[in-house]
Amino acid sequence: MRVRNSKGLTGNDDLDFEGTWAVLASSLREINTKNPSNLSFEQLYRNAYKLVLKKKGDALYEKVKNFERDWLLNEVQPQILAVLSVSLFAGDAAGSVTTNANERRVAGERLMKSLKHAWEDHNTGMNMTTDVLMYMDRVYCADNRKPSIFTTSMGQFRDYVLRAPIPSYDGMTIATLLFTVILDQIQMERDGDLIDRALIRSCVYMLEGLYETEEEEENTKLYLTSFEPEFLAASREFYKSEGQSLLTTTDAGTFCRHTKRRLAEESDRCRSTLSPLTLPKITSVIEKEMIKDLIGDVVGLPGSGVQFMLDNDRLEELQMIYDLISKVDPKKEELKSAVSKRIVELGTEINSTANSSAQYQPVKLPNPSAEQPDNEVKTTTERPLNQQTAAAVKWVDDILLLKDKYDNVLDTSFNADQGLQTAFSRSFTDFVNNFDRSSEYLSLFFDENMKKGIKGKTENEVDALLEKGITLLRYVQDKDMFERYYKKHLSRRLLMKRSVSMDAERQMISKMKMEVGNSFTQKIESMFKDMAVSEDLSSNYKQHVIRLGDPDPRRVELDVNVLTSTMWPLEAMGQSYHEGESRPTCIFPPAIDKIKQGFEKFYLDKHSGRQLSWQANMGTADIRAYFPESKGKVKFRELNVSTYAMVILLLFNDLPTGEFITCEEIQAKTNIPIHELTRNLQSLAVAPKTRVLLKDPMSKDVKPSDKFFFNESFYSQFTKIKIGVVTSGNKVEDQDERKETEKKNNDTRGNIIEAAIVRIMKQRKELTHQKLITEVIQQLTSRFLPDVTMVKKRIESLIEREYLDRVEDAERPAYRYLA
Repeated sequence: MRVRNSKGLTGNDDLDFEGTWAVLASSLREINTKNPSNLSFEQLYRNAYKLVLKKKGDALYEKVKNFERDWLLNEVQPQILAVLSVSLFAGDAAGSVTTNANERRVAGERLMKSLKHAWEDHNTGMNMTTDVLMYMDRVYCADNRKPSIFTTSMGQFRDYVLRAPIPSYDGMTIATLLFTVILDQIQMERDGDLIDRALIRSCVYMLEGLYETEEEEENTKLYLTSFEPEFLAASREFYKSEGQSLLTTTDAGTFCRHTKRRLAEESDRCRSTLSPLTLPKITSVIEKEMIKDLIGDVVGLPGSGVQFMLDNDRLEELQMIYDLISKVDPKKEELKSAVSKRIVELGTEINSTANSSAQYQPVKLPNPSAEQPDNEVKTTTERPLNQQTAAAVKWVDDILLLKDKYDNVLDTSFNADQGLQTAFSRSFTDFVNNFDRSSEYLSLFFDENMKKGIKGKTENEVDALLEKGITLLRYVQDKDMFERYYKKHLSRRLLMKRSVSMDAERQMISKMKMEVGNSFTQKIESMFKDMAVSEDLSSNYKQHVIRLGDPDPRRVELDVNVLTSTMWPLEAMGQSYHEGESRPTCIFPPAIDKIKQGFEKFYLDKHSGRQLSWQANMGTADIRAYFPESKGKVKFRELNVSTYAMVILLLFNDLPTGEFITCEEIQAKTNIPIHELTRNLQSLAVAPKTRVLLKDPMSKDVKPSDKFFFNESFYSQFTKIKIGVVTSGNKVEDQDERKETEKKNNDTRGNIIEAAIVRIMKQRKELTHQKLITEVIQQLTSRFLPDVTMVKKRIESLIEREYLDRVEDAERPAYRYLA
């Protein structure tokens, strides 16, 4: 084995180190002056390698470090200071009063270019130097836990260039001046000027490549520790001032558009000019200063805020408001409050309009003896009823239009936001239930549409109409009151055969069942069942009469609707009379009474044990009348009248020509209630188009002594005439009727509350007073909102009747169920 002589490497150490360092220092100078083309990097690397191998790494490290320090102090720093212009010191980032923007831009660009070139040259040189000293970094620096020479030199650039003090300006360094220049340039761009973004980006790269410490941790970048805080602080002041200025000089839409544009500008600036790391922070500044702090004022700006946007369908602006407020408040409380308030205001206006429309002044009928066109008399007669019903339908239509509008706002501008949708529903619920006739008016809306509103509509249109009505029903809290009115109006439609489509009626029931449950529609479905059974019953009765072989060709044909008394709203159809008294039984003419008894025998033979109660006030009749003095060839007319009118007219069959009968006598012979008799006589003897009787004296009012004659000269161009009863049909209740309905509904509610209490206590056995109240309210809220006072009274009633008992010595009031 040959052993290499190492004396050549361990000769005169000082001479070898100084000589080798001299070569290295000369080469580093060539590298820093950008003239490395004649250097042998391989030879330089070997020289550095030898020094580290001879344990001179520490000395070499310090020599290189000092060399770079001196170069930065003596060569680079003076170059930077030389380009500084007095215009850079004449103002600050907010602008100067002694120099214009162009001068500051030029001077600032000169500084940034100088720093950019110095930084790039330093980086390039240190990369080459690092290649030469690679062995020192890998061995000496690693063994002694010292930063690499590249890292050290970056710190030197930070300390000896960027943080170099500027002569004659105490406390100012090149870095602080650079920050001021960049902020000034950004402000220029915000003001609409063009700037050199790429140049600023280069300086930002430099700041991102420098660190506060040798460990070079991410959060110690000079950009993050020094520049970014100043940028955010300046931006905060700018946007705070701009926001306040916009509030006083522009409208809400312009404010939103400007804020949205500023957000986009800052996003673009962070991507192309500054650092993406700053984007969430500057966004937060704008959101705080221009949205969070000011959005409440923007929303409420008179003449341009959310109310104005809603009223004028500014959907795009509303969407901008929504987008902005979503950034700072997930619940959108300001927007939610403003929109909810407007919905309630508009709803209250609708309620007020409906109340005003319903407050009509009764119009007296003109003297029928006066010469007036028939249609004018009819219009005057029906105006109050039409006004009230139209007001009810318009109330619902207006609410549905309002809902359609805000549904469109919700979908188009508010991204179908669930929280806002809930707030919208709550607002509709508030004003709908503030209107004490909401249940009645909604039922009348369905009634009018079922009678004529859906005529000519397609199946899809009918379904959409019913669905809108059901949507409004969701807002009504007193659903039991709606059920009462709906049954009342439905009963008249079914019995008077006023429904345009039975399919639509059943479709409505199906929708109500899905919305509020089976218990709500149980009685309504039974009403339809009664109608179907009655149809079969009438058909069977006709077959029964044919089999009996009645030879009378003028026999009366009978169609009967047999109604289950517990399922139909008989009180609404006239079952009760004068505050609970039974309605007087009508005295039918013999021919009619015979038919009536025949049907009763036929029915009771099949259904023994049942009892039939005839509701003459709800029936109609088709009669054939002969008018001998009528002009024209045809003397007969077919009259469609109420059952009471039929009974009245049949009295004149036995009356000699020219004879009369008084109102008092008619009442005695028929036992028709006086107010019903008056209405029917007005229809038969006062209304000009249907004056089949003559009245003496002729006036609208009917007195007991008034005389009535058969009008033998009655003429109409129609052979079939419908004589309606004055003010008959479904209409808005007056105050007395309303009070009576509420009283009956409260009685029903009391029974429902008692049933709920018993049901709960039977299951729970013992329960505190508060929990019982809470559970009762929870169970019944789907039908109506129980009054706590009423619940308490029902609890007391159940205690008195020994269904419940108070628990003695309980900490809190409690009850026990008694089996």
